[in-house]
Amino acid sequence: MLAAEEYESTHAARGIVAAPHHLAATAGQEVLAEGGNAIEAMIAAAAAIAVVYPHMNHVGGDGFWLIREPSGRVRYIEACGFAGSLATIARYHDLGFETIPTRGPNAAVTVPGAVGGWGMALDAARGHGGRMTLRRLLEPAIRYAREGVPVTRSQTRLTQEKKADLENVPGFAEVFLPGGAVPEEGTLQRQPRLADTLDHLAAAGLADFYRGDVGREMAFDLERIGSPVTRADLERYTARERPPLEMKIGGARLFNAPPPTQGLASLLILGLFDQLKVARAETFEHIHGLVEATKRAFLVRQQVVCDPEHLPYDPASFLEPKAVAQRAAKIDMGRALAWPHEAKPGDTIWMGAADASGLAVSYIQSIYFEFGSGCVLPSTGVLMQNRGVSFALDRKSLNPLMPGRRPFHTLNPALAELADGRILAYGTMGGEGQPQTQAAVFTRHAMFGVPLGEAIARPRWLLGRTWGDQETNLKLESRFDGNIVDRLLSVGHELVVLPEAYSDTMGHAGGVVIHTSGQLEGAHDPRADGGAAGV
Repeated sequence: MLAAEEYESTHAARGIVAAPHHLAATAGQEVLAEGGNAIEAMIAAAAAIAVVYPHMNHVGGDGFWLIREPSGRVRYIEACGFAGSLATIARYHDLGFETIPTRGPNAAVTVPGAVGGWGMALDAARGHGGRMTLRRLLEPAIRYAREGVPVTRSQTRLTQEKKADLENVPGFAEVFLPGGAVPEEGTLQRQPRLADTLDHLAAAGLADFYRGDVGREMAFDLERIGSPVTRADLERYTARERPPLEMKIGGARLFNAPPPTQGLASLLILGLFDQLKVARAETFEHIHGLVEATKRAFLVRQQVVCDPEHLPYDPASFLEPKAVAQRAAKIDMGRALAWPHEAKPGDTIWMGAADASGLAVSYIQSIYFEFGSGCVLPSTGVLMQNRGVSFALDRKSLNPLMPGRRPFHTLNPALAELADGRILAYGTMGGEGQPQTQAAVFTRHAMFGVPLGEAIARPRWLLGRTWGDQETNLKLESRFDGNIVDRLLSVGHELVVLPEAYSDTMGHAGGVVIHTSGQLEGAHDPRADGGAAGV
């Protein structure tokens, strides 16, 4: 068990940042200390985390923002890239592929969107009095990349586990396998080409990543290795602002990201669970109810979520009270629904920030699998994502591969206005586990009154496949009460108790709160390498 103090949140008066790596939290904290706002702090943290947690995210990935303004308006920035011009089903079939490969140049299918999102967020920050220069915001990331940072435990473990998949991918070994070996935990890791790229962007502006010198060099390297993403694709990419998804339960307003993300599932889980009227946390009814709500929500997700230009149904219609109640009525509290669903993996980071003005930010950034496609572009040091592997090479599928189409995303940042007036920004990494962990944290903290740090640290579960495992059963951390495990088994759950008390499989969650008193609170997962830092 963790010591009681390790459950505790960090409290602050002026601003707070929660991140899965302490150097990212510190980068944001320093911006806040110098008078920056929560959005500026998040940009600094986003750039820093791309350097210090490269197995989980990078500048070659995507990002999604929820920003609650002091007025109460909630803005959503969608910074996900589309499939490249050469990414056709015919091309992949001609190459002999029945599915899109998970690693290598043909896995680098989509334009990286995260940096475009940083630019749109920077404009939003300036609309709220932000005066920090881009160079100042990127400075910690530049320093970490140039001077080096210690390799984390999770990076060492995942590099060892995935070495065979990644060691021959273009550019990977040169950056992440020094001397051909997996770097030991604590080894200093430098990314000099990435440092140069970030330094150049600090001077030229973030648009240069797509339409300037950086974009030109990226395009050259992408063509050389055989990726379907072209210079024209980079040049025409922009992040965009869209309305968030919203629903009400009790007196709370919940916000999440719309398709192509699985934010619909995250909201629907909470809506369904609210209908079950469970009275207490950490009971059989709590765990079983959320697992069954997850199954019902995922069945909807599999029928609906795709590129927003191609939606078969209006996502908001599934969040209407009548529709939620009808679906919740199908949940059997005495029997588990059989579950053959194929889960989706993913490596991601979630970070949150808030400041005394009332700004709250929920942000998520990812390259999908650990180290994404594995392709590191030599001229820029950019590690390309493999988010496009979620496309199907079947024109009749919900998410068929098509140039210009956005892929299905597991990423979804969450934000809530609670009934008592508090503002909660929260989220997690973990691919398929993101909606499940969000539900665990929200129900514990917002519905059952568990303190934020403890709500994040308490034992969690995952319905679905973990890395290297084809089973779709229910997995629980070892700290669950044996009586609850027995009850879950008795109603038909196929489950396994993992040996770890705190498993990375369950994701790295976090949250920040603006209290009605104006006090700020933040906490991050003991399963990660970070925490919360405030001023």
